[in-house]
Amino acid sequence: MEIKAVDVAKLRKMTGAGMMDCKKALVEAEGDFNRAQEIIREKGKLVAAKRADRETNEGAVIVRLTPDGKTAILMAIGCETDFVSATAEFKALAEAVADAAMAALPEDKAALENSKMANGQTVAEFITEQAAKCGEKHQIAYYAKMQAPFIGSYVHFTRKDGAIVGFNKEVSAELAKHIAMQVTSMKPVAVDEASVPATVVEQEMTVAVEKTREEQIRKAVDNALKKAGINPAHCDSDDHISSNTAKGWLTEAQAAQAREIIKTVSESAAAALNENMVQNIAKGRLAKFFKEQTLENQEFVMGDKISVKDYIKSVDKDAKVTAFCRFSLSD
Repeated sequence: MEIKAVDVAKLRKMTGAGMMDCKKALVEAEGDFNRAQEIIREKGKLVAAKRADRETNEGAVIVRLTPDGKTAILMAIGCETDFVSATAEFKALAEAVADAAMAALPEDKAALENSKMANGQTVAEFITEQAAKCGEKHQIAYYAKMQAPFIGSYVHFTRKDGAIVGFNKEVSAELAKHIAMQVTSMKPVAVDEASVPATVVEQEMTVAVEKTREEQIRKAVDNALKKAGINPAHCDSDDHISSNTAKGWLTEAQAAQAREIIKTVSESAAAALNENMVQNIAKGRLAKFFKEQTLENQEFVMGDKISVKDYIKSVDKDAKVTAFCRFSLSD
């Protein structure tokens, strides 16, 4: 059947789909506009399914706060390319989803996806439909809601990184922004040592103990190699022993001797390890982890050799960070 240009334009206005997609949908639907709209929606779902495994490292991070400043959302809408993220259409999509999030204040990402847009669609349906229009995967990459007596926020000018930070009381706008910038740039895992999840502490301690043991064993091996007149740097792995022998840096006899030393000394050194010493060194590594990875103990990036905790106290002695959320499309 003949499809008139005015009908194609009408369907395009209704759906936002491309002219050719609208024409094809009308042809398939034999001019039925309702059926044509459904065909376009189904096409959108197909496009989303085909691109489900694509990475969405571009997009927009958005922060919104309620008028009283005590509730905030941090969300990110992801897409595949920076070209799409810079379009007016994508920016409008991100803002529209943020509007829906603020209207519903859902508890998590799943609830946000089921929240209603102004046009009656769910957020998930709206995003799928918009993705079909540009042929690129879109998704809610992150969503979090926070409630606190006072909330600070920061979004980097690239709109790819941002954070919200809860405080126990109202603080100055400058302090709130500085701490949110700290969270965004330095990626702490928790507010302080006590709030680091037990599973993370256990994992870090396990890694620290294993690394310490390996270092102590390697030290014994290196000393034994040096005594034998063999350069330890040429024997840090079996592959290197082979390649360095081929290069003439080790003789065949030295290679065989090095392998024997590594085997026997490693076994004896492992059996003779002082576990108290290993644990003490590992605890020191864990303390370093807490200093570098917990917000209060980190060095304040905008200060002069001062911790974040001390910086906060220097501005407001009663202020304390209670929680934070951070997300980066680049991580």
